[in-house]
Amino acid sequence: MKFDELHLEDAILDGLYAMQFEETTPIQELSIPPILEKKDIMGFAQTGSGKTAAYVLPVLNELSKGGYPDDAVNAVIMSPTRELAQQIDQQVEGFSYYVPVSAVAVYGGTDGIAYAQQERGLLMGADIVIATPGRLISHLNMGSVDLSRTSFFILDEADRMLDMGFYDDIMQIYKHLPATCQIIMFSATMPPKIKKMAQTILKDPVEVKVAIARPPEAILQSAYICHERQKLPILRNLFRQSNPQRVIVFSSSKMKVKELAATLKRLDFNVQAMHSDLEQTEREQVMKDFKNRHTDILVATDVVARGIDITDISLIINYDIPNDPEDYVHRIGRTARGTNGEGVAITLVGVEEQSRFKEIETFLGKTIYKIPVDDPSLGETPAYEPEKNKGKARGRRRGAPQGARQGGRPDRNDSSHGRKGHRRSGNRER
Repeated sequence: MKFDELHLEDAILDGLYAMQFEETTPIQELSIPPILEKKDIMGFAQTGSGKTAAYVLPVLNELSKGGYPDDAVNAVIMSPTRELAQQIDQQVEGFSYYVPVSAVAVYGGTDGIAYAQQERGLLMGADIVIATPGRLISHLNMGSVDLSRTSFFILDEADRMLDMGFYDDIMQIYKHLPATCQIIMFSATMPPKIKKMAQTILKDPVEVKVAIARPPEAILQSAYICHERQKLPILRNLFRQSNPQRVIVFSSSKMKVKELAATLKRLDFNVQAMHSDLEQTEREQVMKDFKNRHTDILVATDVVARGIDITDISLIINYDIPNDPEDYVHRIGRTARGTNGEGVAITLVGVEEQSRFKEIETFLGKTIYKIPVDDPSLGETPAYEPEKNKGKARGRRRGAPQGARQGGRPDRNDSSHGRKGHRRSGNRER
């Protein structure tokens, strides 16, 4: 379907054509009409499906018609992470180029000056506020934002927010909204807490569902079955066989990310770490260095797996197994997005992770090729017996890189608690 078939305002269509957007994705085709009809939405779609435009476009469309208060926050978009909030903010800016709509991004990680700027923007009444939960709670507690006249409330990656422990924050924010507020939820999965939240805050919602896409066939997937202590030597051998460039190595805890990056650095690889303990300016610099090819290897938590658009990634390595198959899809989906459309994903599977890797294979409906470990110095590798090893990891921590301490909490990437504020600069005036 083409965008001009969706009854969008001319100013919105002009912005889309300027950005060379002509045809909708499935989630956009299914979501935009009911949102325009003022209906609550429960949408299921993964990152990369075009869901940001699926809710931003109809909200901008309605705001462009006028009739909304100039001194109120008319729409709130909740994001689980600062990085996704930044990306949404950029898309709002692009789509609203021909529309007199103001926006402010509200998330932690910068200095007090930025917090004051963000506070001033909220008090003046930005049309759209893009926020992480903890930072918006902070502004609500300080009295610098009023949501009593908000018309649209959007939860993006709601499952991710609940995984990160934001359920109570979301419900607290919800209590500040008027009963007439239209609520839009998007989630990649439907765990019990999402169902509970949907039943609590949505009014007779329209359910929109787009099946989770499998990774493109252009991604060559393979795995090494190994002991935990063999992971680092395998990784080192991989990087020494072929000079690593445009590589992301995923690990599931920020402690392991720090330790692995430090170890690779000692081995003279050009590497940086990306995790939630970095200040916002540091994180932005790390991403800038990687995008500009000043860094060859990025070791990261799942903060990078969703909501960050990095093209031309040549190799994804899962240093350990993600918590669910969909996170695996999000991770390896960072590759095969460049002009050549090709990519490689390699997973290191420890004994305690075999059952979860089997779940990934079942989810994908395919057997992933297991690369033989032919380096005698590494010793014997374990057999791939996921049923036999099922449940071994319960109640136990995964191993850290060889020679490093074990431990570290999963990276929840709290976008704001205890951190400083930020506001996007350069917002257009009304």
